[in-house]
Amino acid sequence: MLSEIFGQHQGRVVKVLGDGLFVVFQHEGAALAACMQVQNHLLEKQIRPGDSGAPVELQIGIDSGEVVEIEGDCFGDTVNSAARLADLAGASQILTTDNVWKAIFPVQRAALRSMGPMYLRGKTESSHVYRVEWQAGRDGEATMIGRSTIPPRREESLELSHGDKRLQLKAKGDRMSLGRAADAALHVNDPRVSRLHATLEWRGGQFVLTDASSFGTWVYLGNQDEAVVLRRTECTLVGSGQIVLGCAREDEDAPLITFSIKSQVT
Repeated sequence: MLSEIFGQHQGRVVKVLGDGLFVVFQHEGAALAACMQVQNHLLEKQIRPGDSGAPVELQIGIDSGEVVEIEGDCFGDTVNSAARLADLAGASQILTTDNVWKAIFPVQRAALRSMGPMYLRGKTESSHVYRVEWQAGRDGEATMIGRSTIPPRREESLELSHGDKRLQLKAKGDRMSLGRAADAALHVNDPRVSRLHATLEWRGGQFVLTDASSFGTWVYLGNQDEAVVLRRTECTLVGSGQIVLGCAREDEDAPLITFSIKSQVT
């Protein structure tokens, strides 16, 4: 089914990877349009394997660049980068890079929201990553027939865990503080942690972590080994990972917070 959608945009399915697909396109704009259509299709149809369990959700990564083709298969840094982006993405998310942003038309760029530099596993330099807002403008598609014709929306929440403490920040919820202060929303008692160490908030359709500390904040996204280090700066959280206050996670008894972005259909 998904192969047919990709084919409508001149995408070629190179191979099926277990529960995923590897698809190549001649044009970046076609790749972006195809992936957005796939996500909308899955959201609207709510396909459940065997008519049970959670609906199918895809994590998608898109990158653009040179590839080496050997006997119908494709290899190279661009292929690896797209795979890393897919690993990093949360459920029903599309992540892409500056290479794609530069190549698409300005009207398509409006759907891309900058997440800043991130380290992708296997790369020595950071990549500028964008999140594709594939549901943008959905409210404008409503008709007078009624709400039953409006495809469902996804509502996101950020779940945090530190020791036996569990917290949740919902989209459009109040700003949350992390720190050593007793009144911090997530209290972390460690000398490396400032009283108000960092804040979390929903801003511009994303969860944003802002460092306000003396020693900095280390953010490990997905299964990446390299951290995004914040020093009075901010970054966007995506998928799941770890936040370490005041030091790297390799340090002894590092004050570590795990996070995960969850979504549900409303």
